[in-house]
Amino acid sequence: MLESVGALTGSPWIYAAVALSVLLDVFLPVLPSGVLVITAATAAAAGTTSVTASAAAASTASVTAAAGEASRQVPSLLVLTLCAATASVLGDLVAYRLAWRGGERLDRAIARSRRLTSAQERLGAALSRGGGALVVVARFAPAGRSVVSLGAGAAHRKAKEFVPWSAVAGLAWAVYSVGLGYFGGQFLGAGWLGTAISVLALFLAGALAAVVVRRPADAASAQPAGVTAGT
Repeated sequence: MLESVGALTGSPWIYAAVALSVLLDVFLPVLPSGVLVITAATAAAAGTTSVTASAAAASTASVTAAAGEASRQVPSLLVLTLCAATASVLGDLVAYRLAWRGGERLDRAIARSRRLTSAQERLGAALSRGGGALVVVARFAPAGRSVVSLGAGAAHRKAKEFVPWSAVAGLAWAVYSVGLGYFGGQFLGAGWLGTAISVLALFLAGALAAVVVRRPADAASAQPAGVTAGT
């Protein structure tokens, strides 16, 4: 994976690639946006390590030149995190607005999907209680971001109820993904093993989030039909 994006991680285009991937995966959840973020962060960890090692072995003049060159090649963790978080929120907003304006056709499509209908109802209840933890947890679940953003828009939830939680979710996901890549690269090395373990940790978090998101629906389905009418 590091080899496949090696050219990107050494140029500012890595930020554009990350932003575009994260922005679009609300509509195409199959895009490997999380893998790309982790790979870029792992490359940053590898670059930081190499700069530190060279600083210990080289003269002051050589260190300055090497550090200047490395700073052009090593992705900035802060910029990477901000790109991923911002693109996540923007993608959520686009999906939210499209669903808001979707009209009867989208409403019928959501009504045919038990998953979308259930998520829409749970999201509405959570936001009405003043809590949006579901939005944050769903950001880590496979396709959870898409379901929540479309559900919030189709249900015409107020932007002030949804957007702040979307921002928290995007930032949490970005920090977690970048952190996985960076610390994985620091402690496990910048090879395929460190990247693979970091990606596995991301997938495990997604699987756990999916269980948490589905739990209310499973509990509701166990109740009498009269209690769960409309789910």
